[in-house]
Amino acid sequence: MRKAGLLVWHAHQIGAAVSYPGVKTSEIDERMERFFLDQGAQPLFKGVPGTVPFPATCCISVNEEVVHGIPGKRILKEGDIVSIDTGCRLDGWCGDAAVTHPIGKIADNVQKLLRVTKKTLEIAIELIPKCRYWSEVAQQMEKYVVQHGFFVVESFVGHGIGREMHEDPQVPNYFRGELLRMGRDFKLQPGLVIAIEPMVNMGTKRVAVQKDYWTMSTVDRKPSAHFEHTIAVLENSVFVLTGEPAADEEHFDLQKYVS
Repeated sequence: MRKAGLLVWHAHQIGAAVSYPGVKTSEIDERMERFFLDQGAQPLFKGVPGTVPFPATCCISVNEEVVHGIPGKRILKEGDIVSIDTGCRLDGWCGDAAVTHPIGKIADNVQKLLRVTKKTLEIAIELIPKCRYWSEVAQQMEKYVVQHGFFVVESFVGHGIGREMHEDPQVPNYFRGELLRMGRDFKLQPGLVIAIEPMVNMGTKRVAVQKDYWTMSTVDRKPSAHFEHTIAVLENSVFVLTGEPAADEEHFDLQKYVS
């Protein structure tokens, strides 16, 4: 899974490098897809079943779009934010991660939204070795978001991941007592591999699907941010499988994908 995760990390470096004013979201998707295919990896998202099968390698969601945005002719402009979510399967194992990027200079409150959402993911990773159950982590994630005046999306959650992109358990980014009663809580034990992906909205947690059958947007049209890592729970620590490579791990020359 680390090999798949490394490819996802490198693909996101391509996405970051080509996310600037004037670029079409389809161009970002095409470059990231080409990298996966060149490495012999299968894009996870392309062809996912739905009313319309998902047509792209990346979910690219802009501003008020929360998740599942379809890349296309939309041109990014100064002041936008763009969430890129992608994953791949390599040698039968999956990796999945998301990042939200500012496009040029963005408003201070939107910058705060990105900072808080990213920190929420970091809090989860930091707390896992200190907690016995996921509900303990989710409670602190939600508390941090609410303290900063934002809203956790409850319509979508993280997930187990391994041979398939979506496996048990479901991984909510919020805490409710009913999580325990419904049996959705789970123990944080070595060998567990999950994708943690807080989605945080500026205005309301409510979202709605758009006419393309995939894109989910905030109902008040205010911005949303999304960060995700695939992580493995070890004996006394967490291994971020989609994290940056160590000095002794493979580094790819990405220049041909960004120039």
